[in-house]
Amino acid sequence: MDLEVIVPKDLSSGDHQPLVQKAVDKAAVASGQPTTSSAAGKSKETRGNPNPKADKRSNVYVIQISDDTTPNESNDGTTGPFSDRSVRQAFIAKVFLILSTQLFLTAVIIGAFVFWKDLRVWVVAHPWFIHALFPAFFAILIILACCGDIRRQVPANYILLGLFTIFEGLLLGAVSAFYSAEEVLWATAATSLVTVALTIFALQTKWDFTWLNGVLFVFLCVLLIYGILVLFIQAYWLHLLYAGIGTLLFSMYLVMDVQLLVGVRHYELDPEEYVFAALEIYLDIINLFLFILQLIQLGR
Repeated sequence: MDLEVIVPKDLSSGDHQPLVQKAVDKAAVASGQPTTSSAAGKSKETRGNPNPKADKRSNVYVIQISDDTTPNESNDGTTGPFSDRSVRQAFIAKVFLILSTQLFLTAVIIGAFVFWKDLRVWVVAHPWFIHALFPAFFAILIILACCGDIRRQVPANYILLGLFTIFEGLLLGAVSAFYSAEEVLWATAATSLVTVALTIFALQTKWDFTWLNGVLFVFLCVLLIYGILVLFIQAYWLHLLYAGIGTLLFSMYLVMDVQLLVGVRHYELDPEEYVFAALEIYLDIINLFLFILQLIQLGR
C-alpha cells in the first residue's frame, strides 16, 4: 500500500494534469508498474485479451491538504477579535452609548455658560478659570491616551472618562462665554450636520482612511505650530485660514476614527478599547465645533 500526500497546486500556471492522476503515476513508477498515461495507450490491446493480473496495481491512497478556512477564520485566513459579528455590534453600540452620554453632558454644561448670564459675566471677568482647568484636563487626557491598562480597567476607565468629559465641558463652556448665544447655536447645528454627514460617508465609502493616520498626525503637528504663531500675529486672513484648515483636518480625523470603530478596513480597534474609541470620536467632534465656531465668528 502506497500513501501519497500532496498539497494544492495553482492550476493557472498551465499544468492542467489532475493531481490525483499524478499521484497514481508516481506510485506506479515507484512500484515498477506502467503509469496511467502509458496504460491508456495499451488499452486497445488489453481489451481483446483482458488479463486481470496485468491490470492489477497496488492500492494508492491520496491525501490532499487543503487551505480552506474554517468558520472561525476571516477571509484572509487569520482569526481576529471581531470574527464574531455579535462582538462587533456590541462594541459599536457601547461606544456610541458612551459618546452620546459625553456629548449630552457637554451640551448641558455649555448651555449653562451661554444662557446663565451671571455665570457668563463671571467667566469673562475671571479668565484665569480657563487656565486653571488646563492642567487637570491634560493630565487625564495623557492617562487615557498612554496608559492602556488603566483605560481597560473597570470602573477606573469610566471614572477618568467622566472627569475628562466634565473638564472638557467646563473648558468649552468658558470659551463659549466669549461668543454670542447665536454663534454658539449656529456652530452646534453646523457641527451636528457635518458629524452626521461624515459618519454616513465613512460607513458607505470604499476609500480606506485608516491608512492616513500618520499623515494626519503630521498635519496636526503643523497646525499646532501654526496656531501658536496665530496667537502672536493678529491678522484676519491668518485666523480664517487657521480655522479652515482645522475644520478640514478634524473632518478627516472623524472619518478615519469612525472607520477604525466599525472595522472592515486595514486597521481597526481592539474590542476592549471602547473607552479609547469614544474618546477619539468625542475629541474630533469637539475640535470640529471649536473651529466651526471660529469660522462663524470670523464670517460675521
